[in-house]
Amino acid sequence: MRIGLIGAGVIGRTLAAAWISAGHTVVVGSRDPSTGGGVDGATTATREDAIRGADVVVFAIPGDAMDATVAALARHLGGKVVIDATNQTPRGPQGGAMHAMAALSGVPGVAAFRAFNTLGWENFAEPVVGGQQADLFYCGPDGAPRAQVEQLVADVGLRPVRVGGPEAADVVDGVTRLWFALVFGQGRGRHLAFKLLEG
Repeated sequence: MRIGLIGAGVIGRTLAAAWISAGHTVVVGSRDPSTGGGVDGATTATREDAIRGADVVVFAIPGDAMDATVAALARHLGGKVVIDATNQTPRGPQGGAMHAMAALSGVPGVAAFRAFNTLGWENFAEPVVGGQQADLFYCGPDGAPRAQVEQLVADVGLRPVRVGGPEAADVVDGVTRLWFALVFGQGRGRHLAFKLLEG
């Protein structure tokens, strides 16, 4: 797949490294492509060009920048599979992941997913914890786009677990809040992950 990556912080760089190792093409979208994307093995383009040529677009930017960034790039996102990997926490009725997912869902033809936000970058770099493959909880529509997203999750080394459609974004974000509570509230360490057990 060709992945348009918007945001090249530690989350974006770690995901990109895994996807490049799995044989995908990663294009980092930048306001100034001449500065380089800072991701080994990836190419750099304008944000618009990175999106236009992508099979899947991944937003790995600060959560509070998501709304404005989607608004600025919305005309290029139509018909795309888009993953919101930002860490957004509720900011009232106009904030949080539900608002960002609603903004994405308002773009004609977009398939909006919420994924890669429930774990730390350490889990993307080392997806096996205590001898167990970690699970990644996500939400988004069913169908062909789901298969693409689950492939990208699997290519990072995690097991994808779909919680529901885009309306389940707040449930997924609850897992994020739990991760933060355990890691930072209780000091359990950042290489902490979750596993769904079924019997």
